[in-house]
Amino acid sequence: MIVRSASFVVSNTDYRKCPATRLPEYAFIGRSNVGKSSLINMLTNVKDLAKTSGQPGKTQLINHFIINNEWYLVDLPGYGYARTSKSARERWQKMINDYFLHREQLVNTFVLIDSRIPPQRIDLEFISFLGRNGVPLSIIFTKTDKQKQRETAANVAAFKKALSEEWEELPFMLLTSSATGYGRDKVLDHIDSINLSLKNGTEPSIDS
Repeated sequence: MIVRSASFVVSNTDYRKCPATRLPEYAFIGRSNVGKSSLINMLTNVKDLAKTSGQPGKTQLINHFIINNEWYLVDLPGYGYARTSKSARERWQKMINDYFLHREQLVNTFVLIDSRIPPQRIDLEFISFLGRNGVPLSIIFTKTDKQKQRETAANVAAFKKALSEEWEELPFMLLTSSATGYGRDKVLDHIDSINLSLKNGTEPSIDS
């Protein structure tokens, strides 16, 4: 896929106020400070399309970006950020859960995982929540440039093993680096494959 255009559309706190079109939506979410904004900017090749920050919890709304006038990239608040009030965390959690459980236009959720660390309980629990509720998902491992390849491979293998305790078939997985652009084409091709399958009424290819 070639990204010809990418622009911000709207921010919301309620899934019912999100764009009323029937265009497919691809949500991006991960634990705070996983590199989500940098990944979005890398994928779209638009600097600062999503605002990056060294401070976790920067994204606090459901943010819609229109890509090629064909599909929406949805930037969601990170989970697991504790340096805010309990009421704010509960409000974010409800907003995110409502989006996942009720947004009919959502066709895939990309869960971002930091490739530098062993499996984290909060990530496994969130993926389990999506699985239990039938929310389609793929996993993106970020920051692969920050360590040696064998270390990334070991953490990915450990993550797969942890998931295998609950999942019979593992979600589609990709490796990326926002700094080098590694994995960009594979992520975009995966989205392209799902979009094509939606048009044709077939199952998306897992080899994209």
